[in-house]
Amino acid sequence: MALTGKLTKKLVETLGPGRHGDGGGLYLVVDSTKSMARRWIVRVTVKGQKNRKGAPLRTDFGLGGADVVTLNQARERALEYRRMAKQGLNPRFNGRQEIPTFEEVSQQVFIERLPTWKNAKHGQQWINTLRDYAFPKIGRMPIDSIGQPEVLMCLSPIWTEKHETARRLAQRIKTVLDVAKSKGFRSGENPVTAIKDAKVLPTVRAKVQHHDAMPWREVPAFYASLVPQRRWRRRR
Repeated sequence: MALTGKLTKKLVETLGPGRHGDGGGLYLVVDSTKSMARRWIVRVTVKGQKNRKGAPLRTDFGLGGADVVTLNQARERALEYRRMAKQGLNPRFNGRQEIPTFEEVSQQVFIERLPTWKNAKHGQQWINTLRDYAFPKIGRMPIDSIGQPEVLMCLSPIWTEKHETARRLAQRIKTVLDVAKSKGFRSGENPVTAIKDAKVLPTVRAKVQHHDAMPWREVPAFYASLVPQRRWRRRR
């Protein structure tokens, strides 16, 4: 008997960018790039396992692209993952899932590039930016399921108030996704590049920092120091 849900074959083919739920933790993720790439992910809660904060462990798993995995196949795989999670088995180690998470790839990039950092502090700052602003939101997601919506979840909250940090965060997310693609874990355009090209985020003007006014008692001496410079320029 075929499994049922909210989505239909027609909707899978025509829905616009975003994350669209079918029920039971199954989602169709549609990128907002020109390619409109479509892929399946399933979110499960593993029985008896907790995250760092002591809450039930919820994890997203990639099930493949919608161009090769049909709606029914995605539902069957999602059901398989839910059954394992209900038994206390993490699908990452007990099922077909072999795609690493964003955090796993990030940590690997950090380790591989340790010899290339200018100093230990610079390397630690690189991973700390991801730890503080990316891992809490997309760290546990499969690296192949991260598109523009997920990147924007990280960048949008700090884009204006902490623009320099957000700019560095975007570059570091891009690096991690590029490395994942080079290792065969991803395909298609980097969502960070697509966001930049589409100018999705607002332009942030650099803040003008004015110098403090010079105490009025110092003005005559300062002006006098400029006179020799003006005379020297005239002689030239």
